[in-house]
Amino acid sequence: MGLLSLSTLSPQIKQYLVVTGNYWAFTLTDGALRMLVVLYFHQLGYSPLNIAMLFLFYEVFGVITNLVGGWLGARLGLNKTMNIGLFLQIIALLMLAVPSEMLTVVYVMVAQALSGIAKDLNKMSAKSSIKLLVPDSEKDGDKNHSESKLYQWVALLTGSKNALKGVGFFLGGLLLTLYGFKGAVLLMAALLALVFTCSILFLKADLGKAKNKPKFNDIFSKSADINILSAARMFLFGARDVWFVVALPVFLAVTFNWDHWWVGGFMASWVICYGIVQSIAPIITGKKSGKTPSGKAAFMWASYLTLIPALIALTLHFNFYIQVSIIVGLMIFGAVFAINSSLHSYLIVSYAGKDGVSLDVGFYYMANAMGRLIGTLLSGWVYQAHGLQACLWISSLFLVTASLLSLKLKRN
Repeated sequence: MGLLSLSTLSPQIKQYLVVTGNYWAFTLTDGALRMLVVLYFHQLGYSPLNIAMLFLFYEVFGVITNLVGGWLGARLGLNKTMNIGLFLQIIALLMLAVPSEMLTVVYVMVAQALSGIAKDLNKMSAKSSIKLLVPDSEKDGDKNHSESKLYQWVALLTGSKNALKGVGFFLGGLLLTLYGFKGAVLLMAALLALVFTCSILFLKADLGKAKNKPKFNDIFSKSADINILSAARMFLFGARDVWFVVALPVFLAVTFNWDHWWVGGFMASWVICYGIVQSIAPIITGKKSGKTPSGKAAFMWASYLTLIPALIALTLHFNFYIQVSIIVGLMIFGAVFAINSSLHSYLIVSYAGKDGVSLDVGFYYMANAMGRLIGTLLSGWVYQAHGLQACLWISSLFLVTASLLSLKLKRN
């Protein structure tokens, strides 16, 4: 019965399922690896700043990959860039399956560089594919319906991915406890190799290849709205990662004396809830009224988010039920941030051109990676120097900037 129902699906839906399954599998390993690295190297005695440095190349090469990867996707096809991403992640995982004495900061940074390239090739390819797989508004004669469907598909892909990333965080803490660092990365490499084989067999060969081969200087977007949205995205994700990447897991382990299981479980719960909210963002932001979000919605939701880290920072300053305040406050932050992220993900795919869509999407996610890079570095340095409260104030400042930038986007 299941095979029969799959055979009746349209080619676009079948490809959407292949792209989504590929993206899901990659996301599980990416989330698990991030948690493994943070917890394992904290256990080895690394300082928060040194742990942040382990992710430096991951984020730097994410910036470069998104910028160049969009151009490669338009020239080679998104199937190739997606599969290259999977292959590089397998190599990165195998690099880490060495004796602990070989896991120096520089060595792990190189492995993380490969993982960063892999992650952003995979993500750029998946997000760009959606633009091509949703039915064309010009063909179905109803642009509003097409845009609404695009928003739903983007929200579902992004939300499910982040929910699985949360499962990956939990999985990372669990695998570290059960199998140790080496055993965990070997197991993930083996599972991803199976997914890589399936992706080569089933992903459409010409997906996303531009009709007119783009020149290298086309990697820089010429659209004002895409440039503004990209800048807002950079500050939005910098605001999240300035506390989330290093500061929060270390704070939970040190201040609350949580073990790997509890830290991984909390981070996992946060990201899973974040992903669920992303998936239903079209309902929250007015799908029932038949409208799709505009630049005005991006400004409004970023403004709401600005207040939350500031309030959490105040509870820390006044020592007001710290554990409850942080847990509840960050769960609220995650829900509102998820709506912001989903809005942005829809807007970039909507603004992007149909031919060579990966160029615009790649440029946008370059800004996303730049925000993560800035946030990651500040997360380790600011937390080590001034603590979690300072990280949260910087988060709020970044969100004010993202809100002001969003004011310049299309209002309808």
